[in-house]
Amino acid sequence: MKIIWSPLAIDRTTEIAEYIAQDNPSTAMIWVESLLDKVQLLKSSPKSGQVVPETHREDIRDLIYWNYRIIYRIEKNKISVLTVRHGKQILPLEETRA
Repeated sequence: MKIIWSPLAIDRTTEIAEYIAQDNPSTAMIWVESLLDKVQLLKSSPKSGQVVPETHREDIRDLIYWNYRIIYRIEKNKISVLTVRHGKQILPLEETRA
C-alpha cells in the first residue's frame, strides 16, 4: 500500500516540528522521524487507528502520537495522510476532503 501525504499534513507536521525546535531542535528531529515511522506502519496495518469520532466513517481514522492525532483515510490502493492536529482539537470536516 502506498502512503500519500496531503499538503495540509505536510504543513502541519512542519509547523509542529518548528514549534518543538524552538525549545529543542534535536527533539523536533526525533519527533518527525518517529512520526514518519509510525505512519509507515499503516502499510501493513491500515486499520490500526481508531475511527475518527467526528466523521463516523470507517475509512477515516487516526493514530495518536505524543499529543497529536495523525488523521488518515484508507483508500483502495493507498493511505492518504490528511492532517496532523493536537489531540485536544476537534477535526473540522473540511480537512477530511484533502
